[in-house]
Amino acid sequence: MDRRELLDRVLQMDVWDTHTHLTPDSLPAKSFWDIGHYFWFLRELRAAGYPQQAEDLPTEERAEAYLCAFNATRNTSMNWVVRRILRDLYNIEITDVESIWRADQAVREAASRRDWPQRVTDRVAIRRICVHGQAHREFRDLPGVACTIPGDINVDRRQLAKMIALASDRAAAAQEIGSQVERAVARLARAGITCVRVPAEPFDRVGWVDPDLSCQARAAEASTVEIEAYIAHALFRALAAHGIVAQMFLGVEMTTESTRIALNDTQRIANLHGLFERYPCRFELVIGAPLNNLDAVQAARVFPNVYVGGMWWYNFRASTYRQALQYRLEALPSHKSAIIASDARCIEWCYGKILLVKHLLAEFMYDQIERGWLDTDLALEVASNWLYGTAADLYS
Repeated sequence: MDRRELLDRVLQMDVWDTHTHLTPDSLPAKSFWDIGHYFWFLRELRAAGYPQQAEDLPTEERAEAYLCAFNATRNTSMNWVVRRILRDLYNIEITDVESIWRADQAVREAASRRDWPQRVTDRVAIRRICVHGQAHREFRDLPGVACTIPGDINVDRRQLAKMIALASDRAAAAQEIGSQVERAVARLARAGITCVRVPAEPFDRVGWVDPDLSCQARAAEASTVEIEAYIAHALFRALAAHGIVAQMFLGVEMTTESTRIALNDTQRIANLHGLFERYPCRFELVIGAPLNNLDAVQAARVFPNVYVGGMWWYNFRASTYRQALQYRLEALPSHKSAIIASDARCIEWCYGKILLVKHLLAEFMYDQIERGWLDTDLALEVASNWLYGTAADLYS
């Protein structure tokens, strides 16, 4: 099997996208700008001189500014994704201002077609897509595709912590709120939810020890951070009791009111080891800081209930994928790793980012075959698990 044949096989493999921001009302892009202004590509465009408030410019001036920044970023992975979305799905190449208007018209026309989302997902074999809100469990035009992973589970950790802190009887308040958390998780289990997104921050700050707030004297002395950790432990106890997967997004933190960066904290995942050992629920680690990729693999190698998930935010680059795939291949059974988390806002960006990962995956696997580390059948088996099988096992 040559390089092109292997790529063709990988392109046909089913995909489970484990993290998106899709909703029934925003499934297809409504205009060119929904594609051209995708958050991560917009960052690159601005780095190339694209105005911060480009949407306020006169139409022609905005298109000219976009074209200039677009051409200046043609070397980036995200620009490659945009070009492939427009070429593959609309048969358009951005070469001048007029091509932007043609692209806009094509996107608007496609969005009006009921079969468009299915046509896009079929192009790269997207079979399941994870979404956040429970109200978004079904896409009208993609029946049976949405998989809900709630991000808040109706538990506001900080608000509950404030209620305990202000209570005259903190121990009683803590006991009641622990029961509230258990009831919230039980409702999710009854609704068929199999995975929830949970915060890691309490354990970054106080470690994995569960503060005992059953004693009034001890509860009275507890800090806000300890109270938040108490609530988080109540959540993990409930998740373990109901067999629900804990999905944790790690590595991206606020540095100002509007800026988030990747913080390669070497203690971040080590601080979670006590949780992995203490609670029998399964954990999926979605990593946004490149230097934490190896830490996540090490945790998944040591703890049977830890899985490595998709690569997110600052970690979604060709170079980090190549390195992370090597880490995972040499250290983990293939059923412990999922590699797709598109973070897409429209179905076209699901297509583009998954296409990029599939190209990188096929390139990586071909090199492994050439070097004699894998035979073709094993390479295809591993790729299939990474793209779909692991997520199907985790969320089913």
